[in-house]
Amino acid sequence: MNKICGRLLSVLIKPSVQSTKALNNIAARTFSFRSDLSLETLYPKSKLQLFTPSAPISTGDKFSGYIPINELNITYSRSSGPGGQHVNCVNTKVDLRFKLASATWIPEKTKEKLLVGLKNKISKEGYFVIKSDLTRSQQMNLADALEKLREIIRKYEIETPQPTDETLEKIRRRKERAARERLFIKRKRSQTKADRQGPNVDF
Repeated sequence: MNKICGRLLSVLIKPSVQSTKALNNIAARTFSFRSDLSLETLYPKSKLQLFTPSAPISTGDKFSGYIPINELNITYSRSSGPGGQHVNCVNTKVDLRFKLASATWIPEKTKEKLLVGLKNKISKEGYFVIKSDLTRSQQMNLADALEKLREIIRKYEIETPQPTDETLEKIRRRKERAARERLFIKRKRSQTKADRQGPNVDF
């Protein structure tokens, strides 16, 4: 009986390695430095969890700004640049990618423009990638990447006005004048080279 009580006391007095590591991690998080601009300070009641809100009411053939998180492939990695030891400990850089051709949340008309305009930035597998390491927070970098994506989509939604007949005529005249000037300069340079050559004398 005494031996059993001794073993129980030793277990209670000497915590395991896992419990020791857990206590150390909790203490490190509690006493570590936190900026006044950290998310825990700015949003004390927020759980800082990613979720996709319900889709808004359709706005026709225009992008509503709604981006479903569950249809994006999001990965995190170490950020580059200055930032102290915190940079080497936390994966804050965001790598956001998705298949543009199969994105159902982008209007078809806008998607066609994106596929043409971003063809050099789309991978062979069809992924369009956006990266962000603006801050040292995963959530804020993700928000920055999503805002970049919204700006790109809205940029391609802007309809460029069609030129009028008068504008087209002005453009045509400018091209003709530029072509005449180019030919005039070319002939002048050719004549200058011909004048530099001496006369051909046969002996």
